[in-house]
Amino acid sequence: MKNPVGPVLRMGDEVEQVIAAIEDDNPDAEIEVIDRGAYIRVQGEDEITVTEQTLPRYLGADYEIRSFGGIMSAFNGRVINTSDAITWQSVALHKAQVQGGAQDKAVTA
Repeated sequence: MKNPVGPVLRMGDEVEQVIAAIEDDNPDAEIEVIDRGAYIRVQGEDEITVTEQTLPRYLGADYEIRSFGGIMSAFNGRVINTSDAITWQSVALHKAQVQGGAQDKAVTA
């Protein structure tokens, strides 16, 4: 994978459901899951997203996207948070978008 991006999740009861939600939200992306024992790295090429709409289907109706930070110990790439989605994006893709005129606020890891 040339530009892997995505969350690093603390091992816990919700991990498998979160992975399923990420896979559901990114049907055309190859999602790679790397189990390191104490944590799980979930990554895709250039950009992956998980949405507020999908997470409750896997984690229960009361689950809110703002709770996601509690299980994410780190991430690879840039993270873009909105009220209804979290997107991890490669720096290379972001630079291409900025050059093309699209710009947003994000945190880079």
